[in-house]
Amino acid sequence: MAKQEQGKGRRSRREEAPRDEFDERVIDITRVAKVIQGGRTFSFRTVVVVGDNKGNVGLGIGKARAVPDSIRKATERARRNMNKVPLSSTTIPHPVVGRYGGAEVMLKPASPGTGVIAGGGVRAVLEAAGVRNILSKSMGSANIMNVAYATLDALHQLNDAAELAAMRGKEPGEIHPFWERGGTSSDE
Repeated sequence: MAKQEQGKGRRSRREEAPRDEFDERVIDITRVAKVIQGGRTFSFRTVVVVGDNKGNVGLGIGKARAVPDSIRKATERARRNMNKVPLSSTTIPHPVVGRYGGAEVMLKPASPGTGVIAGGGVRAVLEAAGVRNILSKSMGSANIMNVAYATLDALHQLNDAAELAAMRGKEPGEIHPFWERGGTSSDE
């Protein structure tokens, strides 16, 4: 009887543990080498993106001799580096270009039903952030890590619709894309 109660106690503690609702995605796992006097030391570099699908997203890199350890380190760093991204319903408020190293990523808002038109690291970062309708173009370097950081740079450059309206001297309703205002594209 004592063993059964003890087993129940373990289960309940596991069930009581706070379940985070973060979307964790491994973008890239690469084997890297460090040259030392006796030869090469191999380890793994992992790039992980973590988001809550509600506008918070973070990117982390972890290095370790084993893949699970590098994933754990990258996930911890991504959670620490999470930042808020201003969204306009399911898209971004305005077009933006992000740069990191040799990579350049252009993001443009899209009408509902378009989906995420992006590939690789760009798609992972955008979906983890909670963006559901967007157009993107990746230019320059195809290095997955640099493309992910360029996407994150673009998202950090975004301004909230209210801030953007204040900067332009317009009403906040005028800043939203035409499909949210109820007009047609010829209204612009």
